[in-house]
Amino acid sequence: MQIENAGSGTRRLRIRVNGRWREDSVPDNLLLVDYLREAARLTGVKTGCDGGECGACMVLVDGEAVASCITLAARCEGRSVETIEGLVKQGRPNRLQNAFHEALGTQCGFCTPGMIMASEALLRKNPNPTEEDIRTALSGNLCRCTGYIKIIESVKIAAGTTP
Repeated sequence: MQIENAGSGTRRLRIRVNGRWREDSVPDNLLLVDYLREAARLTGVKTGCDGGECGACMVLVDGEAVASCITLAARCEGRSVETIEGLVKQGRPNRLQNAFHEALGTQCGFCTPGMIMASEALLRKNPNPTEEDIRTALSGNLCRCTGYIKIIESVKIAAGTTP
């Protein structure tokens, strides 16, 4: 897929998205969020603030939580990017997706993919986080619907601790 962007050079981008290698011709200044939404058609990645402040666009790059709205796609050359869609295996939601559903951590749902991706990065590094660890991991994610209690409970459930 070719994404047009006048006034910019283009490059061939090779990137592993949700376990599959892709190659696309992209503008040098294309943001990762736009690449994922437009070229890869992964619309679980949300555009919120466009400034790295709300966390709606959070994805994992080589296992690290990254705000894709302030990351150039070109910076991900040869790297592995995971989105909320990549957590589903054989049509089944992963433990975090299930926990957010079960514990009502999802309100309107707009922030949920970013919350889950930030939580996924945390649980991969620290499978038994404290509430403070969870709060710190989610500190870059904003939700306008809740007081975060159900979100934190969801992460605790996914980690196997009781809320």
